[in-house]
Amino acid sequence: MSPEMKAIALRPDLMKIYEIVQPGSRVLDLGAGSGDLLKTLERHKGVTVRGVEISEEGIMECIAKGVPIYQSNLDEGLADYGEQSFDYVILSQTLQQVHRPKLILQEIVRVGRIGIVSIPNFAHWHIRIQLLLRGTMPRTSYIPYHWYETPNIHLLSIRDFRKICAELGIRIRNEWAVSFRKAAMTFLMPFWPNMLAPLGIFEISRR
Repeated sequence: MSPEMKAIALRPDLMKIYEIVQPGSRVLDLGAGSGDLLKTLERHKGVTVRGVEISEEGIMECIAKGVPIYQSNLDEGLADYGEQSFDYVILSQTLQQVHRPKLILQEIVRVGRIGIVSIPNFAHWHIRIQLLLRGTMPRTSYIPYHWYETPNIHLLSIRDFRKICAELGIRIRNEWAVSFRKAAMTFLMPFWPNMLAPLGIFEISRR
């Protein structure tokens, strides 16, 4: 297993995204980070890849892996890319960190034939219990930040994501409830994802 594949194996949402993307397609990853997902798609599925990243550290890691990367702030939109110029546009656990989430969702379905968006679900039962019993901002294995250092500025749930897509006229083609580990209630997640799923993954497009 390549180092990049090992890295994405630690993120269940990235593994699911890897499964969704079809071989030979064109992929744009927004907030590409270290470029592990793009490198894995390129190496194992023959995908034509491109990433957008704002951090210097992420840019350097992508360059070191040979991943084509463009430095840009997602809050400024994707004006450099034409309509439906990619088969997939990926946004993994980044929507809650941008200042203009509506804009980036509209841009995803403009630039990509299909958008794949993963979000941390802030309505998960673990978070609800921490707020109820402790009365402090929750921390979990997938949201490990203290309130004063978190990059998350727009906290949303799976239900919130569905609502914003409906408001923007964006079609949700598929939806997956994802967990970081197997648990007794995992089999129930598809029935009550807003309560039981730590992560939500959505395949979206224009209507």
